[in-house]
Amino acid sequence: MRIRVSGKDIDIGEALQTHVNQGLGESVGKYAGRPTDATVTFSRDGFGNACEIFVHLSTGLVVQANGTAADCYAAFEAARERMAKQLRRHKRRLKDHHKERPTPVDTVPAGAFVLAPFNEDEGDDGEIGDSDEAASSDAGPTIIAETELRVPSLSVAEAVMQMDLAHAPVLVFRNEKGGAINVVYRREDGNIGWIDPRVDAGGGSPAQG
Repeated sequence: MRIRVSGKDIDIGEALQTHVNQGLGESVGKYAGRPTDATVTFSRDGFGNACEIFVHLSTGLVVQANGTAADCYAAFEAARERMAKQLRRHKRRLKDHHKERPTPVDTVPAGAFVLAPFNEDEGDDGEIGDSDEAASSDAGPTIIAETELRVPSLSVAEAVMQMDLAHAPVLVFRNEKGGAINVVYRREDGNIGWIDPRVDAGGGSPAQG
């Protein structure tokens, strides 16, 4: 497994890199089986430090974990323990996933944007002025950041597993059954929501992934 260790405004010494390589290799090798590469990034977090780990599995799924602590070593150990818990919980499902998918997950590029909030300044009468109304109707949302992400082609079950492994609140994916863009997300009641925009002419429910 290739491991890349970097720091944002933090100097990463050889001792920390050796610690990360040994610790991450041990945890991932024990629970994941076939990882391909990993990135470990350290950054400042208030008066402490933060560590973010991404581990790419050979199937295309990604495991993500974060940790914060007073120093980089403790932050890494916190992130590593969270990642190990996620992998332990999904070890059997990961094994089944490897058996069912002999080839890596296909992905397609997509733009990811961060939008500035809309200006909702109002006058004393609670109404937006003519100039503000014209500006809001003519101008689109302000893009303050743009990145590129990869949208994976997955079954619904795999998408739910990927969302859990990445510790994410939502996942956009291309459903392998039909190729439509789908979304899975965590509901406030603890269940998983699934959005499938395909319309069944017969009025039935969407096909299970």
